[in-house]
Amino acid sequence: MKKSLIFICTIMVCFLLVGCGSKDTKKEDNKKDNVANVSGSLSDIMEKLYEGIPEEEMPSLADLVTLDKDTFVNFAFVDNVKYKEAVVSEPVIGAIAHSVVLIRLEDAKDASKVVEDIKKNANPRKWVCVEAEHTYVLSKGDLVVLIMSNEHADKIKENFENLK
Repeated sequence: MKKSLIFICTIMVCFLLVGCGSKDTKKEDNKKDNVANVSGSLSDIMEKLYEGIPEEEMPSLADLVTLDKDTFVNFAFVDNVKYKEAVVSEPVIGAIAHSVVLIRLEDAKDASKVVEDIKKNANPRKWVCVEAEHTYVLSKGDLVVLIMSNEHADKIKENFENLK
Protein backbone atom coordinates (compact mmCIF):
# COMPACT_ATOMS: atom_id res chain seq x y z
CA MET A 1 0.00 0.00 0.00
CA LYS A 2 2.83 2.40 0.88
CA LYS A 3 4.53 1.71 -2.47
CA SER A 4 1.31 2.47 -4.37
CA LEU A 5 0.85 5.74 -2.51
CA ILE A 6 4.47 6.78 -3.15
CA PHE A 7 4.10 5.88 -6.85
CA ILE A 8 0.89 7.94 -7.19
CA CYS A 9 2.46 10.90 -5.38
CA THR A 10 5.51 10.71 -7.65
CA ILE A 11 3.32 10.75 -10.77
CA MET A 12 1.34 13.73 -9.44
CA VAL A 13 4.53 15.68 -8.69
CA CYS A 14 5.77 14.98 -12.24
CA PHE A 15 2.53 16.34 -13.72
CA LEU A 16 2.75 19.34 -11.43
CA LEU A 17 6.31 20.12 -12.53
CA VAL A 18 5.48 19.77 -16.22
CA GLY A 19 2.39 21.97 -15.85
CA CYS A 20 4.32 24.72 -14.06
CA GLY A 21 7.10 24.90 -16.65
CA SER A 22 7.70 28.32 -18.21
CA LYS A 23 7.39 29.17 -21.87
CA ASP A 24 9.58 31.50 -23.89
CA THR A 25 6.87 33.99 -24.80
CA LYS A 26 9.06 35.89 -27.26
CA LYS A 27 9.53 32.77 -29.36
CA GLU A 28 5.82 32.00 -29.13
CA ASP A 29 4.90 35.55 -30.22
CA ASN A 30 7.33 35.47 -33.14
CA LYS A 31 5.92 32.14 -34.30
CA LYS A 32 2.39 33.45 -34.02
CA ASP A 33 3.13 36.63 -35.98
CA ASN A 34 5.57 34.76 -38.25
CA VAL A 35 7.55 37.98 -38.62
CA ALA A 36 11.07 38.38 -37.30
CA ASN A 37 12.66 41.72 -36.57
CA VAL A 38 14.75 43.17 -39.38
CA SER A 39 18.37 43.51 -38.33
CA GLY A 40 20.69 46.35 -39.28
CA SER A 41 20.86 50.06 -38.66
CA LEU A 42 18.04 52.32 -39.81
CA SER A 43 20.50 53.93 -42.21
CA ASP A 44 21.26 50.56 -43.84
CA ILE A 45 17.57 49.67 -43.99
CA MET A 46 16.73 53.04 -45.57
CA GLU A 47 19.32 52.34 -48.30
CA LYS A 48 17.57 49.03 -49.00
CA LEU A 49 14.24 50.84 -49.31
CA TYR A 50 15.65 53.02 -52.12
CA GLU A 51 17.23 50.12 -54.04
CA GLY A 52 16.14 49.89 -57.67
CA ILE A 53 15.32 53.58 -58.00
CA PRO A 54 17.73 55.19 -60.47
CA GLU A 55 19.90 57.92 -58.97
CA GLU A 56 18.72 60.51 -61.51
CA GLU A 57 15.08 59.90 -60.53
CA MET A 58 15.68 60.38 -56.82
CA PRO A 59 14.57 63.67 -55.28
CA SER A 60 17.41 65.74 -53.88
CA LEU A 61 17.45 63.88 -50.60
CA ALA A 62 19.04 65.08 -47.44
CA ASP A 63 21.10 62.85 -45.28
CA LEU A 64 18.97 60.90 -42.90
CA VAL A 65 17.70 63.05 -40.10
CA THR A 66 17.41 61.37 -36.74
CA LEU A 67 14.12 62.15 -35.06
CA ASP A 68 13.98 62.98 -31.38
CA LYS A 69 11.04 63.48 -29.06
CA ASP A 70 10.58 67.07 -30.25
CA THR A 71 10.62 66.34 -34.00
CA PHE A 72 9.06 62.86 -34.05
CA VAL A 73 5.44 64.05 -34.12
CA ASN A 74 6.16 66.43 -37.04
CA PHE A 75 7.14 63.55 -39.32
CA ALA A 76 5.29 60.51 -37.90
CA PHE A 77 2.10 62.44 -37.04
CA VAL A 78 1.72 60.64 -33.70
CA ASP A 79 3.14 60.95 -30.24
CA ASN A 80 3.14 58.61 -27.25
CA VAL A 81 4.95 55.95 -29.29
CA LYS A 82 7.55 53.91 -27.47
CA TYR A 83 10.37 53.73 -29.98
CA LYS A 84 14.09 53.04 -29.83
CA GLU A 85 15.05 55.17 -32.82
CA ALA A 86 13.52 56.90 -35.83
CA VAL A 87 14.80 58.59 -38.99
CA VAL A 88 13.30 60.51 -41.89
CA SER A 89 14.41 60.95 -45.49
CA GLU A 90 13.04 64.02 -47.27
CA PRO A 91 14.16 66.38 -50.06
CA VAL A 92 16.47 69.18 -49.03
CA ILE A 93 15.01 71.85 -51.26
CA GLY A 94 11.96 72.16 -53.42
CA ALA A 95 8.29 71.40 -53.35
CA ILE A 96 8.56 67.66 -53.77
CA ALA A 97 6.01 65.53 -51.96
CA HIS A 98 8.31 62.82 -50.66
CA SER A 99 8.86 61.55 -47.12
CA VAL A 100 9.98 58.18 -45.76
CA VAL A 101 9.90 57.78 -41.98
CA LEU A 102 11.44 54.64 -40.50
CA ILE A 103 10.73 53.79 -36.85
CA ARG A 104 12.19 50.99 -34.72
CA LEU A 105 9.76 50.31 -31.88
CA GLU A 106 10.71 49.19 -28.40
CA ASP A 107 8.25 46.30 -28.71
CA ALA A 108 7.06 44.70 -31.96
CA LYS A 109 3.71 43.95 -30.30
CA ASP A 110 2.89 47.67 -30.58
CA ALA A 111 3.36 47.74 -34.37
CA SER A 112 -0.25 47.27 -35.47
CA LYS A 113 -1.52 50.01 -33.13
CA VAL A 114 1.22 52.41 -34.24
CA VAL A 115 0.42 51.68 -37.91
CA GLU A 116 -3.29 52.41 -37.33
CA ASP A 117 -2.53 55.63 -35.42
CA ILE A 118 -0.21 56.90 -38.16
CA LYS A 119 -2.76 56.00 -40.87
CA LYS A 120 -5.41 58.06 -39.07
CA ASN A 121 -3.15 61.09 -38.66
CA ALA A 122 -0.76 61.15 -41.63
CA ASN A 123 -1.11 64.26 -43.78
CA PRO A 124 -0.02 63.79 -47.41
CA ARG A 125 -0.56 67.56 -47.89
CA LYS A 126 1.94 68.59 -45.23
CA TRP A 127 3.94 70.43 -47.88
CA VAL A 128 1.03 72.87 -48.41
CA CYS A 129 1.53 73.43 -52.15
CA VAL A 130 1.98 69.76 -53.16
CA GLU A 131 0.40 66.50 -52.11
CA ALA A 132 1.76 62.95 -52.06
CA GLU A 133 -0.25 60.71 -54.38
CA HIS A 134 0.44 57.59 -52.31
CA THR A 135 0.57 57.07 -48.57
CA TYR A 136 1.56 53.70 -47.11
CA VAL A 137 2.05 52.74 -43.49
CA LEU A 138 3.49 49.26 -42.96
CA SER A 139 5.16 47.22 -40.27
CA LYS A 140 7.55 44.32 -40.18
CA GLY A 141 8.67 43.00 -36.81
CA ASP A 142 9.66 46.02 -34.74
CA LEU A 143 9.88 48.36 -37.77
CA VAL A 144 7.19 50.77 -38.92
CA VAL A 145 7.51 52.80 -42.11
CA LEU A 146 5.48 55.76 -43.32
CA ILE A 147 5.88 56.35 -47.05
CA MET A 148 4.37 59.46 -48.64
CA SER A 149 5.49 59.97 -52.21
CA ASN A 150 4.45 59.98 -55.82
CA GLU A 151 6.16 57.80 -58.41
CA HIS A 152 8.57 56.07 -55.98
CA ALA A 153 6.09 55.05 -53.28
CA ASP A 154 5.22 51.66 -54.78
CA LYS A 155 8.89 50.64 -55.20
CA ILE A 156 9.77 51.72 -51.66
CA LYS A 157 6.75 49.81 -50.34
CA GLU A 158 7.80 46.69 -52.28
CA ASN A 159 11.36 46.97 -50.95
CA PHE A 160 10.06 47.26 -47.38
CA GLU A 161 7.85 44.20 -47.79
CA ASN A 162 10.86 42.22 -49.06
CA LEU A 163 13.15 43.11 -46.14
CA LYS A 164 14.64 40.15 -44.29
